[in-house]
Amino acid sequence: MKVLFLTPWYPSEKDAMSGLFVQKHAEAVRIQGCDVRVIFSQEWRDTWRQWKALQREGWIPDVVQLNVIQKQGVLALWLKKHFHIPYIIVEHWSGYLPENGQFSRFSHLKKRFMQRVCREAEQVLTVSQPLQEAMKANGFSAKKWGAIDNVVDEFFFGERQKSEVEGQKTLLHVSCFDERAKNVKGLLRAAKMLSEKRQDWKLKLIGTGIDYQEVRAYAKRLDIPENLLDWTGELTPREVAQALHSADALVLSSRYETYGVVLAEAAAASLPILSTPVGIAEKVGALLVPQEIAQHKAGRFAEFIETILWNTAYRTQHTARISGEPFRAETIGKKLKDIYDSCLHRDI
Repeated sequence: MKVLFLTPWYPSEKDAMSGLFVQKHAEAVRIQGCDVRVIFSQEWRDTWRQWKALQREGWIPDVVQLNVIQKQGVLALWLKKHFHIPYIIVEHWSGYLPENGQFSRFSHLKKRFMQRVCREAEQVLTVSQPLQEAMKANGFSAKKWGAIDNVVDEFFFGERQKSEVEGQKTLLHVSCFDERAKNVKGLLRAAKMLSEKRQDWKLKLIGTGIDYQEVRAYAKRLDIPENLLDWTGELTPREVAQALHSADALVLSSRYETYGVVLAEAAAASLPILSTPVGIAEKVGALLVPQEIAQHKAGRFAEFIETILWNTAYRTQHTARISGEPFRAETIGKKLKDIYDSCLHRDI
């Protein structure tokens, strides 16, 4: 089976992390024996140029996977109308979420076009239920809705190991340090409150991003004891997996997430999870912190942190309660292949 991926996000020399989840979906489909080609562009002319190059090779897809409904939806729709090639949509974009609001600022014409692309798809898969509900609230309808997980690398799977320091708990936060979405400052305010009560713990913050230096400066202004914070900067995926395996809990303080890949990674590592109600947090069995508390009530947030680190009953209850199986490449690749077969009216 020939499968064409259309995506505005994909790893490149400029950004090795952008659209990594799309690349992993493509690799998962290849494992199922599909011939996968990827058109990666954010410009319509470049998208068309890449399509014409495939045509000159004589390569015509059996099915199209449109990742994110925007400009490349024109090509997906055109291929359906002119070549009768069905397409599905896998949607990751956070712009539909009310906390982001980017879709609401689009022109009426652009909104209508995106809604049409959605209606014409054979199936629309979202990476989380909150994202699907947000799309519906923005006037999107589909022949068939579904869900798909992101792929977690195999080295994330396994049981946690002994704590890094005897008698000290490690709370892990993995972030792109975009404060508008991630609310790291809210987490730091809670850390400050907890530090005034006890100091037998450490908050390890992994990652970097546009607000990284501002967030670090904010931590200094809060006067959190330096020995309680470990700023690692960006780590490789294997290093993140190692950190998950040696931590006592993961905390996610985000205002919004379409998915939250680190939640799936923590689930694969069988780690207790504390999270705001975003993305797949409820699905993986996280202890949920209401947004009002995470953003504005540092003392209460600190109590949630204390619970997930030291309360044995809560730790057991909120250790990711689903197996890592839904996040494996083979599982996701087979699910996508079965959907492609159904689009082509083949027996599954």
